[in-house]
Amino acid sequence: MENKEFNYNYVAPTDEERKEIDSIRKQYLPQEKVETKLERLRRLDSRVRNSAVIISLVLGVLGCLCFGFGLALVLEWNNWPLGVAFAVIGCVPMGLAYPVYTLVLKGNKKKYGAEILRLSEEILKKE
Repeated sequence: MENKEFNYNYVAPTDEERKEIDSIRKQYLPQEKVETKLERLRRLDSRVRNSAVIISLVLGVLGCLCFGFGLALVLEWNNWPLGVAFAVIGCVPMGLAYPVYTLVLKGNKKKYGAEILRLSEEILKKE
């Protein structure tokens, strides 16, 4: 006669294992992040300021590199005409970096100002 016995062992995960499994599982679930009004206000404010800073820094650094190349032409290779030309060309973007910064900042304030003011009013009224 055959033995028709069925054995099944079930081991449930402990609380620590459940927490670890949950933390790993959360990493692979689709993220549904709802942006609060304060987070949106911060993001808009940083967009206004950071884009102006980045544009002016790029302009200033490129001008500085061109100016430095002109100085290297003069000092290392004794090529005065080309070196002075590069140095003068490099001075232009360096000199324009701050005015470009103020123009971009003004433009961004005009573009995003109404939204920032509306959001800040909503946040302040809730408090």
